[in-house]
Amino acid sequence: MGAGVMKSGRGGGHRRRGSRGKAAVMSEINVTPFVDVMLVLLIIFMVAAPLLTVGVPLELPKTAAQAVATEQEEPLTISIQGDGGVSIQNSAVADGELIDKLRAVAAERTSDKLFLRADGSIPYERVVQVMGALNSGGFSNIVLVTDAGGPDFGGAGSAAAPADPGN
Repeated sequence: MGAGVMKSGRGGGHRRRGSRGKAAVMSEINVTPFVDVMLVLLIIFMVAAPLLTVGVPLELPKTAAQAVATEQEEPLTISIQGDGGVSIQNSAVADGELIDKLRAVAAERTSDKLFLRADGSIPYERVVQVMGALNSGGFSNIVLVTDAGGPDFGGAGSAAAPADPGN
């Protein structure tokens, strides 16, 4: 982008005295390279955006808990679907293969943190079974993933006044 140069000569070979073919500055801006770069960036973001989310659709329960600090590498996520099936990241895993596959994946990672996502419609028993299997397999740093905006039951973020025990 910038200004171009064009000759200021008049047709027919006539020159003014002292002008000697000086170049005049063009005042038009060439926006074609700018548009090309923007279109390339748009295509890159359109392709990359769907890859940033974990692909297992779940209805996560809502809580008033604070968000966990983010890390450098992509979190290792275990998801429990509404039908009780378990998956690591986006690939479904049988219950008997869960720990072996997790150990293989975790051996290549620097963080030992696991993110456990569970559909809100499944029984609590199934979540505890998977957590117990993870714990007995040597994975003790487990973070439960939920959606924000749930009830806080009068916790620190609540505007409700505490109940008066004398009444």
